[in-house]
Amino acid sequence: MKIAVVAHKKKTLGGGLVELREVLARHGFGDPLWFEVPKSRKAPKCVKRAVESGVDRIFVWGGDGMVQRSLDVLAGTGVTMAVVPAGTGNLFASNLSIPIDLEQAVAVGLHGDIKKLDVGVVNGEHFGVMAGVGADALMIRDADRGLKDRFGRGAYVATGLRNLPKAKSRVKVRVDGAKFYSGPAGCVLVGNVGKVLGGIRAFEDASPTDGKLDLGVVTAQSPVQWGRVVTGVMFGRTKHMKYVKTTSATSIDIRLVKKMVYQVDGGDRTKVRRLKIRVQPNALSVCVPGLQSN
Repeated sequence: MKIAVVAHKKKTLGGGLVELREVLARHGFGDPLWFEVPKSRKAPKCVKRAVESGVDRIFVWGGDGMVQRSLDVLAGTGVTMAVVPAGTGNLFASNLSIPIDLEQAVAVGLHGDIKKLDVGVVNGEHFGVMAGVGADALMIRDADRGLKDRFGRGAYVATGLRNLPKAKSRVKVRVDGAKFYSGPAGCVLVGNVGKVLGGIRAFEDASPTDGKLDLGVVTAQSPVQWGRVVTGVMFGRTKHMKYVKTTSATSIDIRLVKKMVYQVDGGDRTKVRRLKIRVQPNALSVCVPGLQSN
């Protein structure tokens, strides 16, 4: 097996990239194709080079930003991704039960099971966890990096409360070609997995292997209504919840009356008036814990 490593050099886990080299060497991979990048947006070029070189497996070192930028390239290629969840944001790894431990994550990457997962595609870009517009995108954009490192989920709550007045917009949402919702909304969130922002389980029945994406439209307007939504989500009760409309679909079309920023796997993107989202079934091969890696 030929492997590559694409690493965000500013992210840390265990003994860092030095230890990663040592662990791989102990497993018989002393000279993998190796790339280090200073920012996640630099990763796609390296992933492409690794794929073109004929590797079988790519170890992605970093948080959700690195994973998303990497899977955007890997989707549909057949090359397997192994995640080493370094950094603070590891929702993709958490949803797949990939341990936040260097040696254990490497063991999963080398000896775990290989699972075919669905991915979402939003405006041409692949995602593994979620995409959304409204309060979620604004809080992600404005949450200070230091605040997120110190307070985690609390940082999103603080910025979310501050952004509620700006999050509201009139939207039209169609699912699988049919009208689903038209009216004011503070957030439209699409998930490929259950646990999203800050590890909150927003979608009770979401699965990255069911060939569908899960959709939530938050219609709450006042702080009191938003409080009820947040409380329900925190306790994992999103189905049939007042001020939230949910469904699952293979394609979702979101139209906004004004341009707004949106987010992809926790990374903010530029303002748009429309989000075209679809599922791409069985598009990504990922190493997950299995009997051999336990």
